[in-house]
Amino acid sequence: MAEGPLQAPAGPSGLAGRVIEAWALLGGIVLLGVALMTTWSAFTGWVFGKPLPGDFELTEVLVGIAVFSMLPYCQQTDANVTADIFTAGAGPRAVAGFRLFSALLALGVALVLLWRTWAGMQDYRQFIETTAILKIPIWWAYVPAIVSLALLCLACLIVVRDCWRTLVRK
Repeated sequence: MAEGPLQAPAGPSGLAGRVIEAWALLGGIVLLGVALMTTWSAFTGWVFGKPLPGDFELTEVLVGIAVFSMLPYCQQTDANVTADIFTAGAGPRAVAGFRLFSALLALGVALVLLWRTWAGMQDYRQFIETTAILKIPIWWAYVPAIVSLALLCLACLIVVRDCWRTLVRK
């Protein structure tokens, strides 16, 4: 008998999972937009000798935003790079222990990144630095990065909780 589609858990973690997934999809749309913009700029540069002004600035900012937006989803779905050689012969409890350790480590890194990214955004807001051609305030790019890092912290907490439950059950 075939199983139905996976259902997201109900409650706060289910909602968090859906928000994290939507945020990653939004990042994918941003990345697709960058690809289309780059293609258009290359085409107009080749055909008319006039590429889009500041296309490299937009590419730089938007690719960074897209990458940050996908970090929480990678954590939530266990899609980060792993070294399975250490867990190939391990049982579910040992794997959960390793995942718990890595999620706690990821949470620590995410918290430090969130803290320092917030501080960086405050500096860019205070000194009003902009991009060279389009004059876009640099701190604007920090806002989605901070949202992404906050979602990454949430994803880490959910993974920690799930791994802890697995360890306690077994």
